Amino acid sequence: MKKSQFSEAKIVEILALPSQGKSVDEICRTHNISTATFYNWRNKYGGMDTEELRKLKALQAENGRLKKLLADKSLDFDILNDAYELLKKL
Repeated sequence: MKKSQFSEAKIVEILALPSQGKSVDEICRTHNISTATFYNWRNKYGGMDTEELRKLKALQAENGRLKKLLADKSLDFDILNDAYELLKKL
């Protein structure tokens, strides 16, 4: 997937511009983005400020770390279970 040229903090700033009285078309022209991109961003980041966005990123990183840890422990469990089954047959 293509990396955006805008940081998430900048996206939140751009999404706040319509509340200052600027039209969506004008904002899109100024920042060289399509209106579809603007509305996709609004669906994803709508109503967030930079602090909420920072917390969201931290939670996503922690969630990824926990998923990796769970997968590792599940693999360990499967290996031990297979070893137990082999020893039981002896």
